[in-house]
Amino acid sequence: VAREGAPLPMNSLILPRIEPEIAFLLKEDLKGPGINVANVIEATEGVMPAFEVIDSRYKDWKITVKDSISDNASAGVMILGGKLTPIKDLDLRYVGMVLEKNGLLVSTGAGAAVLGNPAQSVAWLANKLTEYGITLKKGEFVMSGSLVQAVTVEAGSCLRASFDRLGSVSVSFE
Repeated sequence: VAREGAPLPMNSLILPRIEPEIAFLLKEDLKGPGINVANVIEATEGVMPAFEVIDSRYKDWKITVKDSISDNASAGVMILGGKLTPIKDLDLRYVGMVLEKNGLLVSTGAGAAVLGNPAQSVAWLANKLTEYGITLKKGEFVMSGSLVQAVTVEAGSCLRASFDRLGSVSVSFE
């Protein structure tokens, strides 16, 4: 996890890309099977705008599922925005997002792009992890998945994702 506002050094990354996501802060454990969207909402303290910096050792990102697994699912760095928003009366399907790179619009998306609802993604994860004896725990942040296609970054890149009702998250690369 990197601190928002602190530049990320490119020499700590290989072939980074960035994805804007909605991160869930759990106030209760989530253990499947049978977890659904309502269970996720009930177990969530709030959500935050976030970036996931995905990274890969595979040239040109030409990878298979097996490659991704061997590459730690291309996980790199997570950056959380500074605002925790209660989820109770928020329909995450309709949360819009604008992604800018170096001040220019790169893409737009909505929460519905993530399995129809970002909370559905968290429910799927809780149910899947149960097969391996793993429970999502109180106090953990869970990334729900990108609202848009990953964007390539390079030294000097500055990115900002602004989420309707959730605030924004930003990061720069040096």
